[in-house]
Amino acid sequence: MAKRAGSRLQDISRAALLTAVSFFGITMLGCGDVYRPVVSAINPVGPAAQPQKYAVVVSDPGNNQPGLLTIVDFSGDSVLINANLGVGPKYLALSGFGSTGYVINSDGTLNSFTISTSLLSNEVLTSTLLPNANANSIQVVGANLYVTEPGRTAVAAMQGLPPSVKQELPVGSSPVYIVGNNSAPRVYAISQGANNVTPIEISNNTPDGPISVGNSPVYGVMSSDDFRTFIMNSGDNTISVINSETNALDATHPAITVGQAPVWADIYNQGNELVVANSGSNSVSIINVALCNNTAQPDNPNCDANNPQDSVNFGQTIATVPVGSDPVAVAVLQARDGTQRAYVANQGDGTVSVINLTTNTVTKTIPVTGHPNFIAAISGTPTGKVYVTAPDSSTMSIISTQTDSVTSTVNLQGKAVQVRVTSQ
Repeated sequence: MAKRAGSRLQDISRAALLTAVSFFGITMLGCGDVYRPVVSAINPVGPAAQPQKYAVVVSDPGNNQPGLLTIVDFSGDSVLINANLGVGPKYLALSGFGSTGYVINSDGTLNSFTISTSLLSNEVLTSTLLPNANANSIQVVGANLYVTEPGRTAVAAMQGLPPSVKQELPVGSSPVYIVGNNSAPRVYAISQGANNVTPIEISNNTPDGPISVGNSPVYGVMSSDDFRTFIMNSGDNTISVINSETNALDATHPAITVGQAPVWADIYNQGNELVVANSGSNSVSIINVALCNNTAQPDNPNCDANNPQDSVNFGQTIATVPVGSDPVAVAVLQARDGTQRAYVANQGDGTVSVINLTTNTVTKTIPVTGHPNFIAAISGTPTGKVYVTAPDSSTMSIISTQTDSVTSTVNLQGKAVQVRVTSQ
């Protein structure tokens, strides 16, 4: 009798398990081309699923129509979300953790939104910027959102969701960009008209005295350790180096000469190298920006681990690499095979150059749609991806780092403005 009852319980348990599996499989049908859990065998079959990451793209349909936000799934290159923005979107930024997006629009508004696969147009929030601000860039640091206002010769410090202006900070004329990291104690507002940068202390949103840089500064990057800030001076072919700890020009290397009209850069952290796009000379400069460390101390007795100083080779040009016509953006990424590569958007000839940062040579030139001006990259297994947008095209090209070729495209329903990724 006990044996018969036990068998019945086993039959019931087995039937319940089969029912649950069948129900789970049925409910997963028809969900669209999105990342989702599946029932699999105990022994893995095929490659592991790609992680959940997104490319966030902004486009402009023109004709005074609302701009469009598009969220693309990393794993399947499928469009997950389309949502309306203000008229004439012109700049996109993501928070440090990639959870929130911000867009400046030509109609004097700023949109903010949570990056989600269920985002609706009515969940995109709108803030009104100050009159005549003519805002042109955003930097997100912690709870602070900094917006450059060339029309008011200021930087607006905003907070909250939707963000509102808490303070307006005076800076030099024609501010074009703000340099900073999420962990940095200060950011630097680049003023193209004044050829200087204004440090802004994050703790109290107070501007410090301006620091003079080179002619016509246009862009900047900060090292991941927050110790150095590099400013691209397109007018005199130099990079100004700021010691972010002392908040002054680097005492040993205040400026580094590169190719003609440097306009963009990214940092190859593992190699302690600055990768600079020189739009005027169709080249990329690779610069040593290593600081002192335990291995460098024998060559540099002035090295202090508690106050990092430039290494003996800091500022040295490691290589000048010819690329396509008018390189305007660069993204550094580690590929699946362990190589570090730089992907360079060449606006003049509609290509992307791939540079191996070990050999410092171009390994491939990839044709893309339109004349690209923006590029973003995500690592992954079995492949990373590079997203390329062009202001004269409604198509975003997606490059697989496994083959270094365009393997997919996305229709944006408007001319592309910018693309960002939620992680690297």
